[in-house]
Amino acid sequence: MSDQPVIPFNHAAIEGNELEYMAESLRSGHTSSGGSFSKRAGAVLQEATGAEEVMLTTSCTAALELTALMLDLKPGDSVVVPSFTFTTTALAFARQGARLLFCDIEPRTLGLDPEHLADLLDDSVRAVVPVHYAGVACDMEGIQRVLADRPDVAVIEDNAHGLFGSYQGKPLGSLGRFATQSFHETKNLVCGEGGALLLNDPRDVDRARVLYDKGTNRRAFVMGQVDKYSWKDTGSSFGLSDTLAAYLLAQLEQRDSIQGRRRALWEKYAQALAPHAERLGYTLAVVPADREQTYHMFYLLMSDNRVRNGVLTGMREENVQPTFHYVPLHSSEAGRMFSARPTECPVTDDISGRLIRLPFYNTITPDDSDRVVETFLRTTGALVG
Repeated sequence: MSDQPVIPFNHAAIEGNELEYMAESLRSGHTSSGGSFSKRAGAVLQEATGAEEVMLTTSCTAALELTALMLDLKPGDSVVVPSFTFTTTALAFARQGARLLFCDIEPRTLGLDPEHLADLLDDSVRAVVPVHYAGVACDMEGIQRVLADRPDVAVIEDNAHGLFGSYQGKPLGSLGRFATQSFHETKNLVCGEGGALLLNDPRDVDRARVLYDKGTNRRAFVMGQVDKYSWKDTGSSFGLSDTLAAYLLAQLEQRDSIQGRRRALWEKYAQALAPHAERLGYTLAVVPADREQTYHMFYLLMSDNRVRNGVLTGMREENVQPTFHYVPLHSSEAGRMFSARPTECPVTDDISGRLIRLPFYNTITPDDSDRVVETFLRTTGALVG
């Protein structure tokens, strides 16, 4: 084992006024959801995405669960989700009784494959949940083309990786009926744990406000639209604490600086590693010309599973901490339990076994990023020969 300092996979940093804003929230006496910091953070997100309404939530998982409630899923309904995603993309809908149809990804951007979606689409499908993997947009045009004759199918963008990215000039998060965001500590902008639901159809706003606020019309009361509030519908306590919204606002204020540093790191890795790709048998991420990525992560696809696992082990032995990504959901125990029917996802199976993610965070030092590159190349070279 190396005696060099550990370079972690991720490190969440204080970027600006986080501590001051959180202290201000605590002093205000209003630390629950819906306070001044929630309003200010929501306004930034609304301006950036063009959403009709932004609701800050305790997590991206909670935002997905709120969308599932909005769908009023019935027995026999199904939801299409990529197999190559985090569990909560699927879990939110399984909790509401939907059966899952696991869709394969296309091999260029690792986004939901429109051709496989077309094969899966049947009368039971109520929603499709594309994931903008690594902050690079899915083929939304292809997805929309498949759904052209199905206006009853909701598109829900799982945009956990994609805030401030774009597709054909349109912000990610604005391309579906709903979109969900994550501010988990592993994301570009963070507040420890947090998320947001973006509503893009004004017809959804009133009911979403009720479901968001424990099934009551409290929001209408606060806005002076009713003289008292009461229980109206199902729902839950989805709102983000205003103290965490204060944390988030400070991060949002530094978004240009954060994104600039992440872009510089991504480009540094790409420039350093691209010249060796053919010799060492790996490929770099693809970002199509009509898409602006968010620099959420830097991943590589190794030649095979043996090499990928060997590089993970070798780099970790030198105190550099890369990681892999999703185990395919369609082959998991719960995936089989909640699936509407078995599906084949060969690209997902292949990519899952070959993908490696390098340490990637806002405050990594130049020396540490150099060491990541050197360790990766040395370890890969020793395995490939």
